[in-house]
Amino acid sequence: MCNLYRLTNSADEVAKFFVAAARDVRVIPGNSASEVYPGYLGLVLAEGALRPMAWGFPLVLTGAKGQKLKPRPVNNARSDKLATAFWSASFRARRCLIPVSAYAEAQGPKGAMTRTWFSLPDAPLMAVAGLWRDTDEWGAAYAMVMTSANTQTSAVHQRMPVILDPTGWEGWLSDDPQAAHDLCRPYGGQLTITPTDEPWAARR
Repeated sequence: MCNLYRLTNSADEVAKFFVAAARDVRVIPGNSASEVYPGYLGLVLAEGALRPMAWGFPLVLTGAKGQKLKPRPVNNARSDKLATAFWSASFRARRCLIPVSAYAEAQGPKGAMTRTWFSLPDAPLMAVAGLWRDTDEWGAAYAMVMTSANTQTSAVHQRMPVILDPTGWEGWLSDDPQAAHDLCRPYGGQLTITPTDEPWAARR
């Protein structure tokens, strides 16, 4: 599952990238991180606006004595679990596009894992399928939809984000959940894979 990605483009650059999905992309000002971890703010295209949201739906936890604990961000939604109660309302009515410069997966032996980055060779950004909703804990929050890995990425991880071609952007944002679900498939194009020596658990 993806737990780290980069967005190094400016909000204006991202808005221009998404012009095919929304003719007039409004940019709602706000802070967002260039390296995004679960719980961090990232940019999301939802309802025609590019806006910052928290990465991860809050999962409310309780302690052994019934006390409320700090919520945990659930940042990935498996495509085969979108009909479950945790995701279904957002999948039916609140789908979004997540701009990503590159995403990372952990690679290597346990205790010595490093970051391997995946990006598109012919585009500065990729559009990843997402879901969003308003939350009491963190305001607007989003999750990244995951599917099975393609043959190119399966050696690193068994799952990958749903990367959408521009021809699929409007279908993902449309009112038709079945058409959107049909887009949840392994990416059919090529990705640039960049292994690094950077520890997976490097300080944020």
